[in-house]
Amino acid sequence: MVMTIHVDIVSAEKEIFSGLAEMVFAPAELGEVGITPRHAPLISKLNPGEVRVKVSEKETQEFFVSGGLLEVQPHLVTVLADTAIRAKDIDEAAALEAKAKAEEALDDRSGKIDYATAQAQLAEAMMQLRALDRLRKRAS
Repeated sequence: MVMTIHVDIVSAEKEIFSGLAEMVFAPAELGEVGITPRHAPLISKLNPGEVRVKVSEKETQEFFVSGGLLEVQPHLVTVLADTAIRAKDIDEAAALEAKAKAEEALDDRSGKIDYATAQAQLAEAMMQLRALDRLRKRAS
């Protein structure tokens, strides 16, 4: 019998995923972490990136998170994300447009923009596009 851990992925708007998994991968502040059942308790900030939930040997679900918190208990993983989207639901055109706008804002030297905000928007758009790219590579 395969051991599982309960996983909840929640954004500010709604619950995105709730169920059992064999393993969870998340973009923690100090690098990607892999979480298995009976993992030691842990709390970490999340970087923008991809959360992968290995539901079974044959099924993995991917999610994009824009940041947030990760809480791990021996039988429960909770991802509290600022924004969470199923990777298959990412709008590629919107991500490309956001990337272009952020790059344009960073090139603007007039001082009318907030560079930290533009950098965060660029990072988020890049991570969404990377998540889409990985999803496509896994599907083929």
